[in-house]
Amino acid sequence: MTELPNNLATEGVDPRFADLDTRDVAELARVMNDADAGVTDAVAAALPQITAAIEEVSRRFNDGGRIVYLGAGTSGRLGVLDASECPPTYNTRPEQVVGLIAGGEHALRNAAEGAEDSAQLGAADLDGIGVTAADVVVGIAASGRTPYVLGALARAREVGAATVALSCNADAEISAAADLPIEVVVGPEVVAGSTRLRAGTATKLVLNMISTITMIKAGKVFGNRMVDMRASNEKLRTRAARMVSELADVDVAAATETLDRNGWSVKRAVLALLADLGPADAARVLDEHGGRLRDALTARG
Repeated sequence: MTELPNNLATEGVDPRFADLDTRDVAELARVMNDADAGVTDAVAAALPQITAAIEEVSRRFNDGGRIVYLGAGTSGRLGVLDASECPPTYNTRPEQVVGLIAGGEHALRNAAEGAEDSAQLGAADLDGIGVTAADVVVGIAASGRTPYVLGALARAREVGAATVALSCNADAEISAAADLPIEVVVGPEVVAGSTRLRAGTATKLVLNMISTITMIKAGKVFGNRMVDMRASNEKLRTRAARMVSELADVDVAAATETLDRNGWSVKRAVLALLADLGPADAARVLDEHGGRLRDALTARG
């Protein structure tokens, strides 16, 4: 059995919590909340690294490359979660933002920790989706040393893909294996070694920034509205109608009618109303401007 290095902050034991099992529920809730408050400070300290990574992710995505998240256990699940939320929120195609987890689909709901020990599996999973030099691979590992992630990052570099490493330890092994390392050092967990806690929260915050900022820079947000969302149910159709109503300054009935005529595309409906265009012309003008509503509106005066 391979021993963990004794200097990993994520494996540390915080003496402040040595009597955790003796405390009442109210105290435990306060302790966890207090501990979590420090996560945003750790993320703030890593903002220069995060910014550099997002700039490369955004550039590759806008040039047609894919974002590939990859990890094991909680790290892998968080990557899959972020990837799965991009199609409904930003109308991306499923293949544009991909989440891979050691052990495959089964590992999303079942423990498959043994799969993380195989560097070959990480490389094979990237081969399985045909990763190319156009893509960016984001390897996620709270410990910063997961073989599955290390193997994937090595393969990504072999094919010329950009590589990002997201970990929660300083001087992480995966940092040396990537072009753009991000280290969010949150320190020991309240429950020692349970990296689904502070490390998981930090990871989710960083992934939120990677995907959201990339989509903003891809023109999928207008102001602070997710104008590329898919209106796939009644709640989302109501949200779409409200957005069009507010952005185009029309009543909800007119917004709904225009959305219906424009395939429930918020961007096309807003452009149609503000630039007095029919559905075909609204679609054409948007396409001419790469789907960017602000650019299309500016061009129409």
